[in-house]
Amino acid sequence: MGKLHLNNIKLRDKLLLMYLLSVFIPIVVTNVVFYHVTTNNIRNQKIRDANIALEKLQRELRSVIDEAAGISYLYYIDPVLNEHLNRTYESDIEYVEAYNTAMKGVFNKSEQAYGTIASTVIYSDNPTILTSGTILPLTDAVRSADWYAQFRRTSVSYPVLIHSGNDFSFVQRLDYAASGPYTQIVKIDLNMSTVRRLFADSGFEGSVYFVHPDGTVQYTDDREVDWRTGATPMSAVALPEKPIAFSKHYANNNYLNGWSLHGVMDEKAVLQEVRKSSAFVFYMACINFLLPSLIIAAISRSIHVRLVRILRHMKKVKNQHFETIPYEESRDEIGQLTGEFNRMTQRIDSLIHDVYMADIQKKDLEIKRRQAQLQALHSQINPHFLFNALETIRMRSLIKGEAETARTINRLSKIFRKAIVWNRDWVTVREEMELIECFLEIQKYRFGDKLEYRLTVEEAVHDLRIPKMTFLPFVENASIHGIESSPGIGLITVHIGYADGRLAFRLTDNGVGIPPERLESIVRYLQGGDEMGEHVGMKNAYYRLKLCYKDSFDFAIRSEEGKGTAIEILLPPKPETAVV
Repeated sequence: MGKLHLNNIKLRDKLLLMYLLSVFIPIVVTNVVFYHVTTNNIRNQKIRDANIALEKLQRELRSVIDEAAGISYLYYIDPVLNEHLNRTYESDIEYVEAYNTAMKGVFNKSEQAYGTIASTVIYSDNPTILTSGTILPLTDAVRSADWYAQFRRTSVSYPVLIHSGNDFSFVQRLDYAASGPYTQIVKIDLNMSTVRRLFADSGFEGSVYFVHPDGTVQYTDDREVDWRTGATPMSAVALPEKPIAFSKHYANNNYLNGWSLHGVMDEKAVLQEVRKSSAFVFYMACINFLLPSLIIAAISRSIHVRLVRILRHMKKVKNQHFETIPYEESRDEIGQLTGEFNRMTQRIDSLIHDVYMADIQKKDLEIKRRQAQLQALHSQINPHFLFNALETIRMRSLIKGEAETARTINRLSKIFRKAIVWNRDWVTVREEMELIECFLEIQKYRFGDKLEYRLTVEEAVHDLRIPKMTFLPFVENASIHGIESSPGIGLITVHIGYADGRLAFRLTDNGVGIPPERLESIVRYLQGGDEMGEHVGMKNAYYRLKLCYKDSFDFAIRSEEGKGTAIEILLPPKPETAVV
């Protein structure tokens, strides 16, 4: 390898290197560093703000719950209320008098916390207590309620936080005195408007989930989660593609032990402010790009203008306009390049007139010779095919009536008619197949029941154009050389369709086959030089394919002695509108 030096670097590469070092790399590095620093700063700030907001919500929610729990404790330890609930009244009047005397100020506790508590109800199975305001009978309907079933599964003396449907409630046994024969419980429903307001005003930029100790979501501001049933586990909640998760657990509190707040933010939303500043970043990048670019343009203008002029004259040379560049005295590399270009242009002009034009004339003569040869090939009809066809008609006409002989002669006349009428080098697959069918019917006339054939053509290839009489010589060869010498019933199968985007011709017969050494000799003969020799059957067809398609067609012949022969030809598809 040569020594790495600026003098060994092309001028274009020098300009590119200058651009990379002065403009591109500084802009990319600056933007990447700026973006990452800004992203990390905003992300960390958002995480701190979210953590503070979640802690605030935790405190405020606990304050609401503590207030309701405190009121529940006041009912629990109230001796007047306990004595009133556990007393057996002789009459309704006695109960009413006792209620008016002792219970007037008991329920003021709940009224003082109207913003926290939605309702307070005391249930009792004391049959002598009348339904009165906040005191209701503990009926079977109450016992079958979901909240009561959850409460029955606990045996603690402190209030229990229960979620049922759309509400949160504190439920506590009023058994402080532990002397009454009856069961009393107090149920305090939280004000859900206050709870929703706490979640809405938390300032947390994401979704917050209030989770039961068993891991199910009991309340959330995420509209995609059904929290009312209390059956959605936190682990089943659909999270954003890049979530930022927070969790705050309640501890050192009997009725909130195990409960927790979980917050989830979408990192894309967190970085939204960075995206909003993308326009500013873009403008800064443009400034960083334009200033160095202007400096580069000012320095390299003298180089660029003269290089463009040389390029313009080079394009003229490509179109055989050999004009020299008006020479300007300059000592740098561009001036030297201009002088060498002028000398090269003059030399090329001389060579074209001395050598190239003569070569073009020679090639033109060769093309005309090949076209004449191709036209001659088209005008040829296989002599032994005509002989065999006419001999067959003559022999069969001696032993059969006029009708069958007339049909055979008609098919033969079709072949002659097409050969005369076709005044073009290319025909459609449909026309070629009509010619093949006429030939096979003549052969069937000759061989009788000894010959059968099957012709199948895919619909999509009917109108594709191919060289005239491309496939017929191979069908003729199969019938004459393959079937005639076969002792059994001969079958010729022809299929034309698409294979790997190309037109595929496949011919098979169950004739006598070809010995390996003979097959190898045929292949060498087909792929030989331009000389046709005396036998122009398959060689004629193969050579015409070579002239028309060059090396863009494939030809394969396989044979097994005693079992038959298969020929496959793959041609590039030619549109029906092609003019050749």
